[in-house]
Amino acid sequence: MLNNKTILVTGGTGSFGKKFIEMILEKYDPKKIIIYSRDEYKQGLVRQQFKDKLDKLRFFIGDVRDKDRLYRAFDGVDYVIHAAAMKQVPACEYNPFEAIKTNIHGAQNIIDAAIDRGVKKVVALSTDKAVNPINLYGGTKLVSDKLFISANAYSGDKPTVFSVVRYGNVAGSRGSVIPFFKDLIEQGVNELPVTDYRMTRFWITLDEGVELVFKALEESKGGETYISKIPSFKITDLAKAMLPEGSMKEVGIREGEKLHEVMITRDDSRNTYEYEKHYIIYPHFEWWNFKKHFTPGGRLIEEGFEYNSGNNKEWLSIEDLRVAMNELGFIPIKDAALLEAAVTK
Repeated sequence: MLNNKTILVTGGTGSFGKKFIEMILEKYDPKKIIIYSRDEYKQGLVRQQFKDKLDKLRFFIGDVRDKDRLYRAFDGVDYVIHAAAMKQVPACEYNPFEAIKTNIHGAQNIIDAAIDRGVKKVVALSTDKAVNPINLYGGTKLVSDKLFISANAYSGDKPTVFSVVRYGNVAGSRGSVIPFFKDLIEQGVNELPVTDYRMTRFWITLDEGVELVFKALEESKGGETYISKIPSFKITDLAKAMLPEGSMKEVGIREGEKLHEVMITRDDSRNTYEYEKHYIIYPHFEWWNFKKHFTPGGRLIEEGFEYNSGNNKEWLSIEDLRVAMNELGFIPIKDAALLEAAVTK
C-alpha cells in the first residue's frame, strides 16, 4: 500500500510522528517521508534518531497556518497524516485565538492544499476531547473533525479522500498521568494525587495508534471516523500499580477534565458500525453513498450505545497495568512470579 509512495506527516517530530516513521520504515518501503513541523531543533533530533534512513526522509520547516508553504510541501505527495495541533488544554484556554488558528484554520489549509495538489488520502488525528467538548481544545478539534469529514464533499472529481482517527491520551505520552506519577515517585513521595477516585481512562499505545492510521490509509473511502477497541483502567488502579506500598489523595477534578473518556456518543450510535478490532462512525450526509463508501464486515451497533472508558467491557487489572508499563519502560518488574501471573491472568 505504501511502498514507493510519498507520505507527509504534519507535526512529524512529535511522539506519534516518530513512532509512525519507525513503523512505516519497518513495514513498508516508501519512496520518501516528509516531516513537516515548526521546530528545527526537534527535526535535528529526528534526523539523528533515523540517521541510517536519511535517504528516505525529507525535513520541511513549516506551519500548518501557512497555506503557501503547505502547497509547496504537498507537491507530489500521495498520503498526508495530519498530527499537528495545539494539544495542551491550559495553553489553548489561555491562547484561544492561537488554538483556533492552528487547529481550525490549519485544518482548512490542509484540506485546500490536499485537494488542489491531488493528494490521494488524508488521515487526520482526533481526540476523545472532541466528543461533547468541555474545553477549547476539544471545541477546536470538533470543528477540525467536521471540516475533514465534510471535505469529502468538496473534493469533487479530485481523487482526495479524507478520514479521521480518534483516540484518547496515549499511554506514557508527554503530559499524561503515567510520567507525572513516575516523576513524583522518583522524587520519593509516598502519596500520589488523584483528581477523582471514580476516574477512568482508555489504554492505547503509540503502536496501536499508528496501526489504526494504517487501517484508515488502507481501507478508507471517505468520511469515516475510526475508533479502536481498547481496554480501560481505573486511575486508582494505576496509582496502586506504580506505588504499591503508597497511598492516594483525592485532590479534585481539574477544569476541562472529564471523569471518563468518551469516544462514541449515543447520538453517533445510529451511524456507527462495529468491526473485529475497531468501530467506524459514518457520516450522515446526502453526499455519502452507503454502497460506495461503506467498508464490508461491519455490524450496526445498538442505538443508544455509548463507548466510554467507564462502561467498557474490557479492563486492565493492577497486574495488567504493571506488565503494560514495564513494556513501556516505566516500571521494572523484578518479581518473576508477579509478571507471570499478570501475563496469564
